[in-house]
Amino acid sequence: MGLDGSRVDYAPDLDGDADPGEVVWAWVPFEEDPTQGKDRPVLVIGYRDQLLVAVQLTSKSHDGRTDADDWIEVGRGAWDSRGRVSYVDTSRLLTFIPSEIRREGAALAEDRFARVVARVAAVHGWS
Repeated sequence: MGLDGSRVDYAPDLDGDADPGEVVWAWVPFEEDPTQGKDRPVLVIGYRDQLLVAVQLTSKSHDGRTDADDWIEVGRGAWDSRGRVSYVDTSRLLTFIPSEIRREGAALAEDRFARVVARVAAVHGWS
């Protein structure tokens, strides 16, 4: 459980509903202008009340940037049709109502999920 009331689980079930441990697609607002954004893959890590809690994925490496420690490589997966290595931004938690999820992608391996959650916990001060 996160200090913010989030409940973290690993429970992927590719049944059409977004579950913790799954990479799914949702519209993600840009940090610099939340009125704009784009459809992108996110990793669902848990729940906060009736909301899904997720972190965004990208195929761009953030090595050499000042915020590089906030990004974790999670490898390749079926969520990327081009088979590129993906990275997760652990500094920004996103919340979605389940109906905002556009489609499921694939389950992230449990060991990779655990690394992401551990880094999210460290970045956000969760116990």
